[in-house]
Amino acid sequence: MDAVSQLQRQFVEHATSLYREGYLDDQFTQLLKLQDESNPDFVVEVVSLFFEDSEKLLNNLATALIGAQRVKNVCVVFRNYCDEKNLDGCLVCLEQAKNEYLLVRNKLEALFNLEQQILQAGGSVPMMA
Repeated sequence: MDAVSQLQRQFVEHATSLYREGYLDDQFTQLLKLQDESNPDFVVEVVSLFFEDSEKLLNNLATALIGAQRVKNVCVVFRNYCDEKNLDGCLVCLEQAKNEYLLVRNKLEALFNLEQQILQAGGSVPMMA
């Protein structure tokens, strides 16, 4: 098995695991369909914008935790804790959101790294089934 085939196999395995674990869904599949030779970095660019926006949102949430009512307006996930005015609960949720963000960012960056290795080795990125 040559280097390109090995990288392609790793790419498919990694991407498949991201779908299976719930990190990716049909929206990601739709993004992939919009990428072509004229815009080979489309998905990476869209996901990079998502990461930037997510980091801003998480930082804003951290600031918003000063007032429980503001947290309720910003994030539905924190609703129960906000109703209880449970700042500790909100902080735990914020940490969980940050951890999930970092997990998905790392996993997608690994996928994009495999994609770049395949392209640099002269191969084409395999399509998902």
